[in-house]
Amino acid sequence: MTKPLLSITDLHVALSDNPALRPVDGVSFHIDSGESVALVGESGCGKSVTSYSVLGLLEGSLAAHGEMVFDGRRFDMSDRGALAPLRGTDIAMIPQDPGTSLNPVVSIERQLGDLVRIHHKLSKRVAAKRVRELLARVGIPAPDRVAGAFPFELSGGMRQRVLIAMALACEPTMLIADEPTTALDTTVQAQIMDLLQSLIADEGMSMMFISHDLGLVSQHCNRAYVMYAGKIVESGSVDNVLREPEHPYTHALVDCLESMNSGARRLKTVRGIVPALPDRKHGCHFAPRCDRAGDECLSISPELERSGHSLAACLHPMTGSHQHVSASEVAR
Repeated sequence: MTKPLLSITDLHVALSDNPALRPVDGVSFHIDSGESVALVGESGCGKSVTSYSVLGLLEGSLAAHGEMVFDGRRFDMSDRGALAPLRGTDIAMIPQDPGTSLNPVVSIERQLGDLVRIHHKLSKRVAAKRVRELLARVGIPAPDRVAGAFPFELSGGMRQRVLIAMALACEPTMLIADEPTTALDTTVQAQIMDLLQSLIADEGMSMMFISHDLGLVSQHCNRAYVMYAGKIVESGSVDNVLREPEHPYTHALVDCLESMNSGARRLKTVRGIVPALPDRKHGCHFAPRCDRAGDECLSISPELERSGHSLAACLHPMTGSHQHVSASEVAR
């Protein structure tokens, strides 16, 4: 069996001053070389916190614990200093909001050029040439003009392309794309996702794609991990997870998407909200919103088990059958 490029085992992220409050609670997953994998779920489920844990970029009030293996190298995720050398060189992030991720009073040439010079130890002249090559690589038609511009002079789609160029500058083997199309209109969203897919194929990179948009996930990812209230509740191939969801939460998300695509006059919703950290007690966190929940769901915290063609953390999966798997199996 080929070893994954990235594997995370039993990741917990807790508040430093209150370890009982965990935005991420026992998450395990893996990403193979050349694979695009989605972390899916509503806002507040722990997707972005998980990605920042991988890079050792959590806020000071949060502490991560877990094991990470990247390209054969093993890391203790509580050691932020050990993870720092991976940033940019091995794993690069495309942040969510291009409007706030670029310095508004520094030109694109300087921001991208400084990054290239520092990481590759290039002269200013060679770095300037490399900046234009990167801008052209991400589909910017006038690299000279954009290099001399300030972020506020560019459209949202153009700023996002600049951020992708910055992510590519150090030639990483994996990209983390954190809701990279959230602030963009539908046409530009499609262009950015097509660009990412093309770059990943051409460069042989892997991608962790963080999103709440199941439509984008279905078009651009191989596998999906569905997160809810800090836990992974379902995982499998995108086709299996979206066409034959096993967890009631995934099923509800797919129902919402189908009602939107069908042109229904009244869109379906998932009743209730993701529970706040202090409200995440024992039992299944989705139980208060679930039509299939029984009394036992309020006291038993389900583990991921084989159900149908996927893994689901549910006492009452949609097919009604399951087989236990360990965290290390999920990470593989």
